[in-house]
Amino acid sequence: MMDKLQTASITQIIGSIPNRMALAGGWIDQPFVSEHNPEPPGSMVVVGLEPEFWCLERAGMATGTRKIALKLWNGALPDREPIELVKELYAAENRGKLQPSGSQDMIGLIYPGVNRLDFDIAHEGGIFPVHIESNNDPAVALWLEQVMHMVPVAPRPAGYNPLGQKNLDPAWIRRLGQTGKDCFNAILARDIQGLGASMNECMRCWQAILPHTVRHSNIDVDLLAFLDFYQSRYPGAMYSGCGGGYLYVVCDEPVPGGIQIKVRCVPGDQKPMNQGESAAISERNP
Repeated sequence: MMDKLQTASITQIIGSIPNRMALAGGWIDQPFVSEHNPEPPGSMVVVGLEPEFWCLERAGMATGTRKIALKLWNGALPDREPIELVKELYAAENRGKLQPSGSQDMIGLIYPGVNRLDFDIAHEGGIFPVHIESNNDPAVALWLEQVMHMVPVAPRPAGYNPLGQKNLDPAWIRRLGQTGKDCFNAILARDIQGLGASMNECMRCWQAILPHTVRHSNIDVDLLAFLDFYQSRYPGAMYSGCGGGYLYVVCDEPVPGGIQIKVRCVPGDQKPMNQGESAAISERNP
């Protein structure tokens, strides 16, 4: 029995579809936000993660999208063009939805490495990025694994809606879209202070644009108190999603209670996105 446990993979239980992490710039993938960006494109960062553990549900980790992908593709990613898979999964999840999930959920599950997604309302209505900048450098991935810590806080509560109050101020939305660029650049430069700063700025943007992402009558956890605690003691921190979930904390030393990540890195193996199909893609590999 012990031998079987030692050789078994967690993917035999949870499936081999990757997990995804969304960093600075989140919400710029939603057209109702990006249409107010005075300096498009606005950017956000998603990171493909190896499925090494079961993520909390309702925690901003795209677990709902992942469940649909598991059923749609029998537990594993098909060997097809990534953007084709993104659009297929987007359609499957959002069919009949009045408030569709953003395409960043699908892209983060399907594309390996660290990815900057550039959104412009003039391109496909802002639903899919006009450009994806991907980095699958193992050295960059290793650095991110060493400085990123996932601290569980609480899943978002039932009956919660982050969109009850919208302050779609173009100046704040421009700042939100810039956080994704700053975040991506900091990761590639292995700049822990710059990464933390981009995450902290993203949270300021969330609070200004969509206040209910961090404060709501249905949320019984003081999310801002936790956020202030970690931001005041570490280079940066942000929530994995609206209403709670995990706190992503940046530090080059262990963070109590923090979960380490494993970036899904596939050097030289990513299929290019066809021009005109959805977006341009650039790759940076060693």
